[in-house]
Amino acid sequence: MDLSSVNLLTSDFKADPFPFYARLRTENPVCCVKLSVLPRIREAWLVTRYDDVVSVLKDPRFAKDRAQSRVQPWFPPFVRPLEHNMLDQDEPDHGRLRAAVYKAFTPNMVEGLRERIQAITDQLLDAAIAQGKDSMDLVRDFALPLPLTVIGELLGIPDQDREKFHSWSKAAIRPLSVINVVRTLPVMWAFVRYFRKLFPRLKTTPREGILSALVNVGDASDRLSGDELLGMAMILVIAGHETTVNLIASGTLALLESPEQLDLLRQTPSLMGPAVEELLRFTSPVEMATTRFAREDITVNGTTIPRGALVMVVLASANRDEKQFDRADELNLRRQNNRHVAFGLGPHFCLGAPLARVEAQIAINTLLRRMPNLKLACPVKTLRWRATPVLRGLESLPVSF
Repeated sequence: MDLSSVNLLTSDFKADPFPFYARLRTENPVCCVKLSVLPRIREAWLVTRYDDVVSVLKDPRFAKDRAQSRVQPWFPPFVRPLEHNMLDQDEPDHGRLRAAVYKAFTPNMVEGLRERIQAITDQLLDAAIAQGKDSMDLVRDFALPLPLTVIGELLGIPDQDREKFHSWSKAAIRPLSVINVVRTLPVMWAFVRYFRKLFPRLKTTPREGILSALVNVGDASDRLSGDELLGMAMILVIAGHETTVNLIASGTLALLESPEQLDLLRQTPSLMGPAVEELLRFTSPVEMATTRFAREDITVNGTTIPRGALVMVVLASANRDEKQFDRADELNLRRQNNRHVAFGLGPHFCLGAPLARVEAQIAINTLLRRMPNLKLACPVKTLRWRATPVLRGLESLPVSF
């Protein structure tokens, strides 16, 4: 297959990447592609079959630490501390950083948030209805502010500052290119400066929230360094809402495009749990797992990935693998044995998965209940998808209700 003309980071590709991944699974399941990444064009290895994806995600020979890479992109010194986050660390640092915040995201802790998440959901829909219109942008007015508010409250970020965080998050996940770096660096500088000022204030005046708890840890063995605090803040802000925005918006679109499944869910609200799992599989809000690097020459499905190579595990492809899922390209809310990998697998399984699940269940259930006439307000082909390297989500979703 000629991969030279395929750009994985365009809005058009993101609209429907699944036929391309299906071809890769059949013809070239472990393949090398060219990605435009500063400071030069570099290679990345895509892994697309379900069994291979599971194998790579569990294999410690695929490192998260960028130091294992053959090509080191240049970043200014003020950005480098952001790499001290748990997503970019291997053991033992990964486990230590993850343990620092793990308790806040356990299923039991998240269940205790249901009432608050429901209240925020109803407030957002009340506001949309109160505008006196019969339409809204589901991303801007609902799917984005819901998880952004929830993670802001969990972290203990002042209300007036939360709107800044989505713009910072969008900047952090842009594809690396000359123009994007020029646009992104001032935004990332603002992000770093904000938290460098916030942490000392939380030290002198503690408040409710995860960040204050991390800053004021009493045991020196559990205390995070300044750089680790900064990296933790960044990853919690980004991962704490980006995935859920995509799940709610793309999941709603998938239901609107599948009227029979939508009617089934309306008539059987008890299916909401399995429905969210199927929407996770079908839409894959996280298209690819975050980057890994081969510690040595490693053979995957008969293909040798060289030491130091950048490896991209394609979760969206694994979730549509016909050998794992019957009629994989169909949305089936009653699907059994739905062992998708939408949240990854292994040591780096998404810490926020319980929260994303609960937010999506409440959001979609309430949306369908309160807006029984919900419809797409534009042709599907006119929808714009975000051109981001790892995530897959809509820029906006106009709906009428």
